[in-house]
Amino acid sequence: MTAFSPTLIVAAVIALAPVIVLAFAGDWVAARAECWPAPVRLVGPTVAGLVYWLVVRGDPSFQWAWFAIYVGLPVGVALLSWEARRHDREQKGNWRDFVILLVLGVVVEFRLFESAWPPHLGGFNRLLLLDSGLYGFLVIRRLNGVGFNFFPRFSDFKTGLRELVFFAPIAAPLGLGMRFLHVHADLPSLPRIAGAWISIFLFVALLEETYFRGWWQNLLERRLGPNWALLATAVLFGLSHFNKGATHFNWRYVLLASLAGIFYGRAWREKHRLMASAITHASVDTIWLLWFR
Repeated sequence: MTAFSPTLIVAAVIALAPVIVLAFAGDWVAARAECWPAPVRLVGPTVAGLVYWLVVRGDPSFQWAWFAIYVGLPVGVALLSWEARRHDREQKGNWRDFVILLVLGVVVEFRLFESAWPPHLGGFNRLLLLDSGLYGFLVIRRLNGVGFNFFPRFSDFKTGLRELVFFAPIAAPLGLGMRFLHVHADLPSLPRIAGAWISIFLFVALLEETYFRGWWQNLLERRLGPNWALLATAVLFGLSHFNKGATHFNWRYVLLASLAGIFYGRAWREKHRLMASAITHASVDTIWLLWFR
C-alpha cells in the first residue's frame, strides 16, 4: 500500500478515533455505551480486524490468522473486562485486570505481533492494542482514576515540569557516571525541539503512561497502597527497558528507567492525571534524545 493512500488514511482515522474520543469525551462515551445491548458492547472492538485488513490487504505479510487475532484479542479484553466489572464492583483490582495487562505488555515488549505488518506500518499494532485496553478499562470496566483526559490544565504542566526538575539532578550525574548518558553540545532549533517533544508525547509517553500509570499503578494502589504501588510500577517500567539499546540485559537502562518511573508515577498520582506524567515523560525523553543519547 502506498503511503498516504485513501485506504490507509481511513484506517488511521478508525484506529485513532477511540483514543481521541476517549481522551476528550470518555465519561460521556462510557455512559452512552451503558445503553447498548451487551453483545454490541462486547463485539464493538472487532473493528481492529477491519483496520488490519484495510492496512495490510494486498501486502505479502497479510494472513487471515492475524486478522482473526486482531478480531479476537480485543473481544477477549472486552470479555475479561466485563467479568472483572461483574466480580469486582468495588474496583479493588481483579485477576482478570492483571491478565489483560500481562497479555498486552508481553505482546508489546516482545514485539510478538510486529510481523503481522509491513515494516513501515508497525505503529498500527501498538495503537490497536491501546484501543483494546482503553475500550476494556474505560468503556466496559469503567475503571475510575485512570486520568485519561487530555483537556490541558495549568496544574498538569506545573506538576509535570516540577517532577522533571526533581529527576534531572539525579539522573544526569548518575547516567554520566555509569557511562549510559553522553553529552552532545548540539543546539537544536526550537522547531526541532518542539517536534521531538510532540512526537514523543503522542507516540511514546501517551501509550506508556496509560499502561503503566493509568492501569498498573492505578490498580496496584488499591491492593498495595500508593507508595508500594508507585515503587512496584516503577520497577515494572524499568524492567520493560531491559532489552532496549542492547542485545543483553541492559541494567543501566533498567536502573535509570526505574528511577524515572518514580517521578512519572509521582506526577500521575498527584491528581490522577496522565497528562501530567506524560509531560514529565516526554520532557525527559526529549532531553535524552537531543542532548544525552
